[in-house]
Amino acid sequence: MDRLYTMAIFVAVVDEGGFAPAARKLNISPPVVTRAISDLEDSMGVRLLTRTTRIVTTTDAGARYVDDCRRILADVAEAEQAALGLHAEPRGRLVVTAPVMFGQMHVAPVVTAYLTRHPGTEVECRFLDRIVNLMEEGIDVAVRLGKLADSSFHAREVGRVRHIVCAAPAYLERHGKPTVPEALDGHVVIQATGITATSDWRFQEDGEARTVRVTPRLVVNSNEAAMRAARDGFGITRILSYMAAPSLRDGSLVALLSDYAPPPLPVSVVNREGRRSSAKVRTFVDLAASTLRSALDEA
Repeated sequence: MDRLYTMAIFVAVVDEGGFAPAARKLNISPPVVTRAISDLEDSMGVRLLTRTTRIVTTTDAGARYVDDCRRILADVAEAEQAALGLHAEPRGRLVVTAPVMFGQMHVAPVVTAYLTRHPGTEVECRFLDRIVNLMEEGIDVAVRLGKLADSSFHAREVGRVRHIVCAAPAYLERHGKPTVPEALDGHVVIQATGITATSDWRFQEDGEARTVRVTPRLVVNSNEAAMRAARDGFGITRILSYMAAPSLRDGSLVALLSDYAPPPLPVSVVNREGRRSSAKVRTFVDLAASTLRSALDEA
């Protein structure tokens, strides 16, 4: 049986919750559905569905595979539409990833604008503070902060962010401002492990890199928690400029040691196929690039 047709049957079984409902949806007989699923599992050598007398559910492998099937079927449908000259309007499901705070602050608005503009699309956002493998995890578009490793992926730089050392005015009134990086040793330090897992803070002076090892009194794995503690006047933290921008503008945080700031980090929109990507990917990348450039220029 044709593999794409078998995938469509498998997706229907999962969506409808059973073999008989899937057969009714596809207007085929239940034995055809049963044989298709059996052939699919036999060819893959893995169980995709767990069957009981009352319900059909996916195994762990089946749950991963059904997402891949949906994406593949959507891409095939889009390719057929493009061949027929019907590719003006993007359609299908898109999976997007970004770091947690950047995703919440800047990527989520892009996604809602994209969905509003293209009603035939669906988007799943995976905001994670780790490097996601686009191929293995089925990601269509990733927003990456920092220098990119060499790869076959296509990247479009949309701006830059900087490390910012900052504290609340109330803290600085009590403890004074550090004027050189080494002076951090006498201050209360809040370490956000989402920015860096080590206590080595990097700076630059006259083009020369320098590193200062801080001794944090508070270590948190949430950038938002580090900023909140700093805004509350507890101590000094180091975060990225896009995170600090709203607090710097309203005066609840003050930037420190700006003369020693290290070089900025690029922000890139990454996808697997560049301009050969499907219409849904191309249009999302174009919208994300223009929107993020404006947002980062203001940050």
